[in-house]
Amino acid sequence: MRVARHVRHVSGGLLRPATKADVGETAGTLLAQGYDLLAWADPFFPDRSLPRSVREAMVAEIERGSAEHYTMPVGALDLRRALADKVAKVNGLTVDPQRNLMVTPGSDSGLLLALLPLIEPGDEVLVPDPSYPSNARDVELLGGVPVTVELDPAAGFQLDVARFEAARTDRTRVVLLTHPNNPTGTVFRRERLEALARWIVEHDLMLVCDQAFEDHVYDGLEMVTPAALPGMWARTVTVFSLSKGLGLSGLRVGYLVADEALMDFYYGAAVNVVGATSTVSQAGALAALTDPTIVPGVRDALLAHRDIAWQELGQIEGVRATWPESGFLLWLDVSSLGSGADVAAHVLDSARVIVNDGAAYGASGAGCLRIVFGCYRDSERLRAVLRRVRSALEELRAATT
Repeated sequence: MRVARHVRHVSGGLLRPATKADVGETAGTLLAQGYDLLAWADPFFPDRSLPRSVREAMVAEIERGSAEHYTMPVGALDLRRALADKVAKVNGLTVDPQRNLMVTPGSDSGLLLALLPLIEPGDEVLVPDPSYPSNARDVELLGGVPVTVELDPAAGFQLDVARFEAARTDRTRVVLLTHPNNPTGTVFRRERLEALARWIVEHDLMLVCDQAFEDHVYDGLEMVTPAALPGMWARTVTVFSLSKGLGLSGLRVGYLVADEALMDFYYGAAVNVVGATSTVSQAGALAALTDPTIVPGVRDALLAHRDIAWQELGQIEGVRATWPESGFLLWLDVSSLGSGADVAAHVLDSARVIVNDGAAYGASGAGCLRIVFGCYRDSERLRAVLRRVRSALEELRAATT
């Protein structure tokens, strides 16, 4: 197992511009003009959804006079203890909150931090395609080379070790997973993860696993944490988030879990890279973790949204939809209608709805769309917006036949 000793900036020219799908001033401008947004992975956006217990805890933190001050750069100890309890109960990992866990201002910064000690310029990182845009982008920011491993839609976008082996070279250092997968909503099966784990151990590699969507896995499927598999604890950095499962995107609270040898680096880099997560947000996160009603409430709402999304978009002639096994994302293959960019543009013009062009999630997504069905609290409002999207897609279908 090799850990990079240091990280250098990319030299020899500028990085290409970011192409992350979920951000940009254009979306804000369109929202102000009355467009609807099904492209932002923020549960219930733009509706109010802050639980009372979380709000009261944050207000109390302000009134105590501590909100304007730092916590420890690695996170408040009471929050780390609560997160360690959650990791033990949910993920099957027994961790020391003072040696194996660190709070970060959201999982995006946590993902970049996780990679810092693992790659040096020129090192290769295997990234499934399609997957979260930051996976490849973060590798590039650190001077590494993202090498895509295409997931087969005919096999349910499951992991295939043979494809990882075909992509491996003597420069391969890390495998980077989003599990469950964003954008497809795929939950990787235990047998596939076990096979990948054995392969990682065999070839002395590291794994970074982003589990931001782990809280809502449907249909009785098992959510396996790779770090809990044999031989993987010391080889895995797991990135977690409170944004998706608890509907607390605006608090910007994530956390890393790793072996002590790796965590020593992260603790040492905390001040330089992430500073300290908002004190008020950490108070809200602690309240959320100890409120047993929040996760089930979000889950029930998202399950209802999933049913609506499938009813409206899951069976359109000429469009292949992937059944969402987790979270609140619907992946549509619209290649028979045009490129993802062209179809997204038509949906914007015809339905006045912003959706994600699948090309942002990897080369295999060039003919796809990502639809966020977790937006809005009111199910009927969501249904009305999705029906406009369906009508726009059916218009294209009629034009191509």
